[in-house]
Amino acid sequence: MGSVTGAVLKTLLLLSTQNWNRVEAGNSYDCDDPLVSALPQASFSSSSELSSSHGPGFARLNRRDGAGGWSPLVSNKYQWLQIDLGERMEVTAVATQGGYGSSNWVTSYLLMFSDSGWNWKQYRQEDSIWGFSGNANADSVVYYRLQPSVKARFLRFLPLEWNPKGRIGMRIEVFGCAYRSEVVDLDGKSSLLYKFDQKSLSPIKDIISLKFKTMQSDGILLHREGPNGDHITLQLRRGRLFLLINSGEAKLPSTSTLVNLTLGSLLDDQHWHSVLIQRLGKQVNFTVDEHRHHFHAQGEFNFVNLDYEGNVSFSCSQPQSMPVTFLSSRSYLALPDFSGEEEVSATFQFRTWNKAGLLLFSELQLVSGGILLFLSDGKLKLNLYQPGKLPSDITAGVGLNDGQWHSVSLSAKKNHLSVAVDGQLASAAPLLGPEQIYSDGTYYFGGCPDKSFGSKCKSPLGGFQGCMRLISIGGRVVDLISVQQGSLGNFSDLQIDSCGISDRCSPNYCEHGGECSQSWSAFHCNCTNTGYRGATCHNSIYEQSCEAYKHRGNTSGFYYIDSDGSGPLEPFLLYCNMTETTWTIIQHNGSDLTRVRNTNPENPYAGFFEYVASMEQLQATINRAEHCEQEFTYYCKKSRLVNKQDGTPLSWWVGRTNETQTYWGGSSPDLQKCTCGLEGNCIDSQYYCNCDADRNEWTNDTGLLSYKEHLPVTKIVITDTGRLHSEAAYKLGPLLCRGDRSFWNSASFDTEASYLHFPTFHGELSADVSFFFKTTASSGVFLENLGITDFIRIELRSPTVVTFSFDVGNGPFEISVQSPTHFNDNQWHHVRIERNMKEATLQVDQLTPKTQPAPADGHVLLQLNSQLFVGGTATRQRGFLGCIRSLQLNGMTLDLEERAQVTPEVQPGCRGHCSSYGKLCRNGGKCRERPIGFFCDCTFSAYTGPFCSNEISAYFGSGSSVIYNFQENYLLSKNSSSHAASFHGDMKLSREMIKFSFRTTRTPSLLLFVSSFYKEYLSVIIAKNGSLQIRYKLNRYQDPDVVNFDFKNMADGQLHHIVINREEGVVFIEIDNNTRRQVHLSSGTEFSAVKSLVLGRILEHSDVDQETALAGAQGFTGCLSAVQLSHVAPLKAALHPSHPDPVTVTGHVTESSCVAQPGTDATSRERTHSFADHSGTIDDKEPLANAIKSDSAVIGGLIAVVIFILLCITAIAVRIYQQKRLYKRSEAKRSENVDSAEAVLKSELNIQNAVNENQKEYFF
Repeated sequence: MGSVTGAVLKTLLLLSTQNWNRVEAGNSYDCDDPLVSALPQASFSSSSELSSSHGPGFARLNRRDGAGGWSPLVSNKYQWLQIDLGERMEVTAVATQGGYGSSNWVTSYLLMFSDSGWNWKQYRQEDSIWGFSGNANADSVVYYRLQPSVKARFLRFLPLEWNPKGRIGMRIEVFGCAYRSEVVDLDGKSSLLYKFDQKSLSPIKDIISLKFKTMQSDGILLHREGPNGDHITLQLRRGRLFLLINSGEAKLPSTSTLVNLTLGSLLDDQHWHSVLIQRLGKQVNFTVDEHRHHFHAQGEFNFVNLDYEGNVSFSCSQPQSMPVTFLSSRSYLALPDFSGEEEVSATFQFRTWNKAGLLLFSELQLVSGGILLFLSDGKLKLNLYQPGKLPSDITAGVGLNDGQWHSVSLSAKKNHLSVAVDGQLASAAPLLGPEQIYSDGTYYFGGCPDKSFGSKCKSPLGGFQGCMRLISIGGRVVDLISVQQGSLGNFSDLQIDSCGISDRCSPNYCEHGGECSQSWSAFHCNCTNTGYRGATCHNSIYEQSCEAYKHRGNTSGFYYIDSDGSGPLEPFLLYCNMTETTWTIIQHNGSDLTRVRNTNPENPYAGFFEYVASMEQLQATINRAEHCEQEFTYYCKKSRLVNKQDGTPLSWWVGRTNETQTYWGGSSPDLQKCTCGLEGNCIDSQYYCNCDADRNEWTNDTGLLSYKEHLPVTKIVITDTGRLHSEAAYKLGPLLCRGDRSFWNSASFDTEASYLHFPTFHGELSADVSFFFKTTASSGVFLENLGITDFIRIELRSPTVVTFSFDVGNGPFEISVQSPTHFNDNQWHHVRIERNMKEATLQVDQLTPKTQPAPADGHVLLQLNSQLFVGGTATRQRGFLGCIRSLQLNGMTLDLEERAQVTPEVQPGCRGHCSSYGKLCRNGGKCRERPIGFFCDCTFSAYTGPFCSNEISAYFGSGSSVIYNFQENYLLSKNSSSHAASFHGDMKLSREMIKFSFRTTRTPSLLLFVSSFYKEYLSVIIAKNGSLQIRYKLNRYQDPDVVNFDFKNMADGQLHHIVINREEGVVFIEIDNNTRRQVHLSSGTEFSAVKSLVLGRILEHSDVDQETALAGAQGFTGCLSAVQLSHVAPLKAALHPSHPDPVTVTGHVTESSCVAQPGTDATSRERTHSFADHSGTIDDKEPLANAIKSDSAVIGGLIAVVIFILLCITAIAVRIYQQKRLYKRSEAKRSENVDSAEAVLKSELNIQNAVNENQKEYFF
């Protein structure tokens, strides 16, 4: 098929240089003259006519002669009315009427066009609409402007539907103007050469404009080489147009100098296609038909009086190739056998997107059987079946459903069967048995007729949808015009003399890199590994911020963030630190300490920072955040930031605005200051930065850069390390951002007439809208945007129904989601709608989404032109009462609060988040409202974290204990203001809830002990035999009540969960969420004057029973977790003190994790467990800052200080000896190794501090 790629294209080129101004003007010229009214009768033709007075010549608009219009003999979908305009014209509009004074009119029709009267092409609107809406009566005129216009000589109107009470009737007019241009005919070996006048070339602007048509799928249309090795090539490959540009700047091709673009598809259809290449400077537009690609070219290049060589003619040849389209799986073409009885022979070409379908069936005589030629999974299969015999198969070709033309030749003669695909002969198969082939005289192409016709045709995989051409039987070409006129064979659901194939993947409507595949009638998107989902890969599967992940209940970790939702930016991986404030942490490649030497203004040092995200992704993330910051530390020894003589900067940094910044941590952009200058504590009060003191010792300037518009830092320049003993070092922390302004952006609508308005929503091909709402009203419109006929509307239709209504030109559609519970419960509900070319979907909360498929080949463009109304409608009726939050359209957030501030009856913000999000606060945490959002108050919980879900656990060494004193003195309890105040001596404690988890291997053990001033107590112990015992003594004069659980050894090294709930004399106990017991106490019902709670060893003498005393003396060795007595959390008070709590810790108690890891020793793991937060904010500068600064801390005790000082002296002496050797070695080599930089600098700072006499205080 076609010539070899690289050969000159066998084609017609239409050189339309004189019409360039028309193209650029976009049809603004006058081209709307009536073209039909003056045509002679001979210019009109039709498929048939009802009578001589209903002939096609009477089909002129508004004419009443004859019967008042054209009507065919039979009204069916195979009729047509044809106009010959005499020469190629530009057609810009069409108009239709019905037959004058009759009930005959057409309600929908197709418009076809052709240059030759053969090989018709269908006009399509919006690249997919196949039909025009026609008339509703006989006399009114329906006018359509064609955008784009059509350049053709012949037009054909094909009625699709008509008045059911009448018949087909048409009067028509066509509007346009003359279209003349030069043409050239190339035969694949010839060429047309341009020799440019260099004086006429523009160095700034170049334009190449041409039109071409061809039946060949490969060839070169244009090639131009410049004097500097630059060249441009326009080449057709497999029916697609490739533009290759090499700017010639590089000796070898590279990605920066080569441009390779592809546009268009199925361009080998023997119809005119327009190509336009425009260059303005380095901006290039490449346009094929209506599809445009814009790109920025690298380097300089120029585009390429007339000469030619080879067989070139300046006129149009018209190849007579008549295709036929099989429109549906019910289509077929039945033709008689021309070859004689002893042979089955047929050839044809086909093109399709479908993987399967019948191509040809021929029944055999004498024997009951037949030959089937069909597509299966894109391969051609030839099957001979005969009753009682195994079928004989031949498979040929692969990927034949690629939309390209493929040739097939079938031959079955005597007892041999063969088939060739694209000239490649498949292996011939001998028939089973001596029988010869005898055809029954009929060939069925594309499918089988209905069984009522008595045919034995078989179509196991369904009918064929696609195009065929050059059909021949027994070496005789089939005359398809005779077929169309009914004089040869018969057919059903065909479109003769036209190939109606379209490439639904060009352009590719699968977004975000989705892979497009197609069948004859639809396209499909594979969204695998794109990060998006939906019919067109439009909807991101990731959240837009860490804040959104947090409010789904996620904890700290790495997450993919898609900052612009369904917008063009790709998702990227970052770390979310879910504390009470949600921090987004974005790392870069320059987090290590970097040392700089030997620089000056003429030889500056430049350090660049590359982030894990692109600058566009970073900007979107920063814009969403409430606050962003980045810590920068500049270490200096005789290295200044500013020249003190003239104030010129000696070091500076650059942010995303690509502007030089000379302010440092904490300072506003207009001040050249450091943090110490703002706080007034620089080491030299004459300067605003420590480094500007220019001292011959290490110091630093550290601070937070927090001006969002300048972040992140992308570059640092240092110029003052060229003097003797001059040196600098720097360290940049990760970009930290907190909050999400869009997530909580909300407005409250007070009346049904209130609304907010925004500019028109543009979501022509893909539109998504998402928001949260809460209300107590039973109905109301959330959002509405209108066009002339198109619209979208989202509303609460009833307390249990949310409805999405829309119209894109195919009539109104509605999708509703019904909930089993009411939406007007004053809690937040999430709504998301999406409409694309394939479907519309509506989802509310976690309810099952509802989907409405788009009509096949219907209108696809959503065309809106009014304002977008939020919370109401243009009529100010049926408005919404309540709150709307986080409204996003195609990933872009609308600022409801800003608009609400200037709109009456609408209030910015909305309170009441805890009604929806309070369930996220766990383990006794309380939801608290904020002006923006909420937080979980974990004050009275044994857990911590943003949702009170992080348990606090501790490893207890031998002999250790934690004692929580509810009251140090019975008499002081009445004036207590601590958490223990509710446990004062005047109170009778009749109930308590105790929860904790433990893991140990030691027996006996004391898990928990609660004492009273009245010698009452509660003890939870593991006895020597491993049983769990709970001992209540609520009366000092009676023995304790003992609840014993001896069903297993509780000291088995596994984690166990205990719940004890007492209501007066009734105690409910649960172990490991499955063992439950309820007991009644005999010793009493009240705890009087609670004194303390002990975890671990009992240190003071207590009047307790022998088992408790034995366990108390041994204490507890192992892990305790999430210990809580009513509202008191002793481990939390000990390990995470938020205020002075009466807690005493004795012995080795360290925060740990009680989660057992398989194959490891529990005790050893607890001792070594690291619980450092992976927040990215760990004090990276600590080894340096502690050596430079003179921070004060609490002295742990005189003995500890003395021991610490002795240890420090020993360590410093050893380090001085080691680091002097290391420093001398690094100085000699001038090492720039980043890995060793920080260690070397730390050693120098330690040496410097050992000499300095600055007093230090340490915490032990």
